[in-house]
Amino acid sequence: MEIIRLAALKDNYIFLLHCPVQKIAAVVDPAEAVPVVKKLDQLGAELIAIFNTHHHHDHVGGNQALLNRFPNLTVYGGEADQGRIPGQQVFLKDGDRISFANREALVLFVPGHTRAHIAYYFPPVTEGEWGELFCGDTLFAGGCGRLFEGTPAQMVNSLSKLRSLPDNTRIWCAHEYTLKNLQFACTLDGENIDLLKRFHQVQAMRRRDEATIPSTMGLEKRTNPFLRWDTPALQIATNSSEPIQTFARLRSLKDKF
Repeated sequence: MEIIRLAALKDNYIFLLHCPVQKIAAVVDPAEAVPVVKKLDQLGAELIAIFNTHHHHDHVGGNQALLNRFPNLTVYGGEADQGRIPGQQVFLKDGDRISFANREALVLFVPGHTRAHIAYYFPPVTEGEWGELFCGDTLFAGGCGRLFEGTPAQMVNSLSKLRSLPDNTRIWCAHEYTLKNLQFACTLDGENIDLLKRFHQVQAMRRRDEATIPSTMGLEKRTNPFLRWDTPALQIATNSSEPIQTFARLRSLKDKF
């Protein structure tokens, strides 16, 4: 399974999963159809599935046009998003499994950003390979999604679930927000050597207009404040040692940053 990152809209990423042997593809969160169709034509591949993480338009905006072009494809999404995702045919819940190109993904229910958000985790096939996490807007490189429909408690539970994944998990999140996320993180966790090193690297990458996605779970655990609510420096910064309160104060500070 090849993973191809496609830029879309202002700062979105669409992820095309491609099986060159079977000449098939699936797409995660198609914000728009044009870049997907263009890449499929280049690959000579047929689109057989859309894997949506949640209902926001910048994640499902290309669904209907892709269905018009590939009427036999299947649209997947969370069961609580029924009626909100265009063309949705499969309604997934936590613990379900889906297959593509001889890979099986575990569905994780991760509400917080929205009430119905899900993520797709493909474990490594063999030891030493990467696991692949498609997490929409729940977890970002250096950050997490805003709480539009969920609560801090829900988001802490969801992020805890993602944080429990192995360090050798690549994180394919849906936006290029990394630089601003790390700028914020440095204001609270400025003595974190791993964070400072990452911040300088990302600054250089963005000057060269390079994508910072995918990240890795190991890196996020060391540098992302929204996975580090139990870290003394961030508890001091938020004047809280209670996990949900610490997270809520971090999220509130970021919303105003």
